[in-house]
Amino acid sequence: MTTAAGPAGRTGRSTPVVESTSLVGSYVSLTFDDGPHPVHTPHLLTVLREHGVTAVFCLSGSQALAHPEIVRAIVADGHLLGNHGMDHDDMGDWPDDRIQADLERTTAAIRAAAPGVPIPFFRAPYGRWGRTPEVAGRLGMRALGWRLSVADWEPPGTDELVRRLASGVTPGAVVLLHDGGGDRSGTVAAVDRLIPHLTARGWHFTTPARRL
Repeated sequence: MTTAAGPAGRTGRSTPVVESTSLVGSYVSLTFDDGPHPVHTPHLLTVLREHGVTAVFCLSGSQALAHPEIVRAIVADGHLLGNHGMDHDDMGDWPDDRIQADLERTTAAIRAAAPGVPIPFFRAPYGRWGRTPEVAGRLGMRALGWRLSVADWEPPGTDELVRRLASGVTPGAVVLLHDGGGDRSGTVAAVDRLIPHLTARGWHFTTPARRL
């Protein structure tokens, strides 16, 4: 589970962490952490497909190994991938070599399910960045932060999630949500309601830029 410790977790880093899209105006990016989940991720993929929205899935290596068919389904639907660490460990105080080993194991786990798939992003578990942006950059991944987190891991219920999302979204924001790590049925239902709500207000959905 990723917590809302984003700003505190980034203290002391020198490498920029992406928190917004590269587009100006009413654009927003949806990102999902901690999957793939055998129940909630397929439901979420159905919702995104029905609404024609492409998102970023930041995958746990252990979950990718457990559910390779869902990794392939994510890729088949055209979504982008992020490396979210092998076992969701806090890497905030890890040295470079330990971080690199974990990220390489995670990438290998994802590509065991989908050989050769691009993995343009890395997101630090708990938002504890430490040296991870630098190491991820050397491995060809861009550190992906977020501008809006609505604490869907609690979970607060679908109505409250929709309210938090609709009231908190800002132009260009990267939004942090979860498809794994617990019961994410409320998140899936909230996304299903949020997309048409924002679309009716003139918002568009995109993905973060892959390169610095």
